[in-house]
Amino acid sequence: MKEKVIAIFDVGKTNKKILLFNYNLGIVSEQEERFPEITDDEGFPCDDIEKIEKWIRATVKELVHSDKYELTAVNFATYGATLAYLDKNGKRLTPVYNYLKPIDDRIPEKIYRRSGGQDEFCRKTASPALGMLNSGMQALWLKNTHPAVFENVASILHFPQYLSYHLTGKIYSEHTSIGCHTALWDFDNMSYHRWTQEEGLKLPQPSEIGLLNEVTIDGKKIKAGIGIHDSSSSLAPYFAASEGKFLLISTGTWCINMNPFNSEKLTAEQLDKDCLCYMSITRQPVKSSRLFLGNLHETAARKISDHFRISPDFFRNIKPDSKLVAACRKRSAEKRFYFPVEPFSRTLIEKNDFYVFRNHVEAYHQLMVELAELAVEAIGLIIPSDDDTENVYITGGFSKNPLFLVLLAQAFPGKKVYTSEINNATALGAALVILNSLNPDHKPELNLGLTRC
Repeated sequence: MKEKVIAIFDVGKTNKKILLFNYNLGIVSEQEERFPEITDDEGFPCDDIEKIEKWIRATVKELVHSDKYELTAVNFATYGATLAYLDKNGKRLTPVYNYLKPIDDRIPEKIYRRSGGQDEFCRKTASPALGMLNSGMQALWLKNTHPAVFENVASILHFPQYLSYHLTGKIYSEHTSIGCHTALWDFDNMSYHRWTQEEGLKLPQPSEIGLLNEVTIDGKKIKAGIGIHDSSSSLAPYFAASEGKFLLISTGTWCINMNPFNSEKLTAEQLDKDCLCYMSITRQPVKSSRLFLGNLHETAARKISDHFRISPDFFRNIKPDSKLVAACRKRSAEKRFYFPVEPFSRTLIEKNDFYVFRNHVEAYHQLMVELAELAVEAIGLIIPSDDDTENVYITGGFSKNPLFLVLLAQAFPGKKVYTSEINNATALGAALVILNSLNPDHKPELNLGLTRC
């Protein structure tokens, strides 16, 4: 008998994956694809959407005819801040523009001016002013720079919903994609911001994240989800399996801190310090802050390796030393070595005198003490005055750095701090919301891969 599976297309900026989950949410197959970028109609790099579309169609057809698996459902988890524009016949009108594409500051400025100024607009939409990374501004850019194209736009879809549309022909929106720093959503009123109507943006009203549509592929009927934003998808397993309220600290090049249990409205001051809101699968704001942790670590660690003439990955063998931590904290309290002393500093001091350290181990302890201080400052931005979260989950690259873990655990003595290892958490979340709709009574036990720090 063939095993019933749910297929998840996990589409990142670099890697594109197809994962198959059984009904106990175990991964039974995983394949990765890489598609070289092409350029858009103005010569700027972008994803090759036609190749992605062909890959999805071919993969689904192959699974429909599989001798090993019975494909029952498909869903899509993708990066955010990316739009697709459809004409009245449902045809895509443009390339899938890159959110790193530059935008003339005067384009969003006119929206800010008539919406109470930039600070108020950004606060209300929970979206720092990030240019094209605010996907709503991509639509405004299209209207201003390609008016003839914009006139033919009948529907605007976010990337997860576009991939679902490509399979089903059904047009949808949902809250996780709208709520990810798009500048489209009014978090005060929990509806599209009025500027979207004033500018004539053809945006579907959001639907439930677990909505399924039946589609027939080569005579086989399967269910298709409407897609989900990757950051919100990665939170879904914790909502399902966490015992108590939690903070999720996702580490890597960026350290993304998320608090789904902070009901306080975002302030202008928090926005200035790089905070924003996502939207959870339960349509609740998720207050988030970020720090360029991995990049800062990589740059400073390279300085240490250059000075002491050691391997660039020297830090992988360093164990926490409590006496060194205490000494480095004392030094940091007087004057930081790597960063300016003022709060929320984010720039490395350009020149360092490493001769103050006896060896590279001491220099690295000093770096991690200071980076942990910055991380704790960023996490503090998403902790409300009436905080009652019990658990802190640390995922990603720094969850394997014992010194970082010690410092974070010591910074939150009133909470249980865990590392969490979930392979493909984003895809798992997308499968979870589908399974909840396919079989609401079936609640498989999820393993969050927790280890107490």
